[in-house]
Amino acid sequence: MAKILIVEDEEKIARFLELELGHEGYAVEKAHDGRTGLEMASGGKWDLVVLDIMLPELSGLEVLRRLRKTSDVPVILLTARDAVTDKVSGLDMGANDYITKPFAIEELLARIRVVLRGRSDGKEEHILTGAGITLDTSSHAVSYAGKPVELTNREFVLLKTLLEHKNTAMTREALLETAWGYDYMGETNVVDVYVRYIRQKTGDEVIRTLRGVGYMVKDEK
Repeated sequence: MAKILIVEDEEKIARFLELELGHEGYAVEKAHDGRTGLEMASGGKWDLVVLDIMLPELSGLEVLRRLRKTSDVPVILLTARDAVTDKVSGLDMGANDYITKPFAIEELLARIRVVLRGRSDGKEEHILTGAGITLDTSSHAVSYAGKPVELTNREFVLLKTLLEHKNTAMTREALLETAWGYDYMGETNVVDVYVRYIRQKTGDEVIRTLRGVGYMVKDEK
């Protein structure tokens, strides 16, 4: 049974979705503000999050931005906005789909089925590998040369980002945006510090330094 989290501040809509999704056989829980929704989404094992954009406490887009630092759970955005920029922003931040209010429940159910089916078909996609590293984005398990490695959350997100862009040069600025957030105001050399931490726990050759550019995880051919 798939578990779905609904983050929607309009209680009538949230209750309606809870009943309809429950009738379809999904296990459903609700949150009515962005901060609670983020805590629940980050702390539970969900198959899908249905996330309204206009929320109190934290906006849906901010919830999505923060959630994507640690989770790849599928997200469908609910929005009353018709502006193309809002939809593009949501997709760029990692949303899997969006639907504009008012919507027919049949359309939302169809979109949910598509997203969940893609999740099932690609169930091995949560395993990232490269340069002797195996990283599981679902369980947060990491190993190097077959031996388990304990990483902090920040180290994990940084290594995950490099593996997702394997064989591609990543600037310090790009890595900061992903692992520390767009609102980070510190120095870019914090990336160097965490790269060193990861190397100490894995190996010096795992993350390559590209002088004047940044860093890269490269697979040997």
